[in-house]
Amino acid sequence: MPDRALLRQLTRYTQWADDVVLANAAQLPIEALEAERDTLFGSIAGTFDHILVVAEMFEAHLEGRAHPHTARRRAHPLPFAEVADRLRAMDAQFVAHSDAWDEAMLAEAIDFAFVDGGSGRMTRAEILLHLTNHATYHRGFVSTLLYPSPVDSRANDYTVFLRDAWPAIAATLPD
Repeated sequence: MPDRALLRQLTRYTQWADDVVLANAAQLPIEALEAERDTLFGSIAGTFDHILVVAEMFEAHLEGRAHPHTARRRAHPLPFAEVADRLRAMDAQFVAHSDAWDEAMLAEAIDFAFVDGGSGRMTRAEILLHLTNHATYHRGFVSTLLYPSPVDSRANDYTVFLRDAWPAIAATLPD
């Protein structure tokens, strides 16, 4: 059975860490965020947009509905401010799911189609874990891109979350 308490913590970690790195990135001018780079998703903003696209796809899978995406990224990434707002809203949605779903719901398998045409099957818990892992991977890449920039970057590590944010968050959670 999935560990509901851990998934509740991990969705909150994703929410916190996305917010930290979005705030770090927002210190740069929009031209720097959207500047073309020799990277998989083309820019810092494009990397965040990819995180959002994947979250939108899996949210649709969880809701049993179609999504509009035909690839893991948009042909033209959304503006950074819109991505930041939508990603924060999506993170809040996944936190709400982790609070609402009991162990039986978390263990429920969801069938879906990958955008490359393959079929997939994951439990709700596996999807939440995937979204945490996926966002962490790409936030690390964005942090690397931000490193040479003149920004005051806060750390977004899970250990920092556990030390600095989790105790106050955990104190507010109902059992």
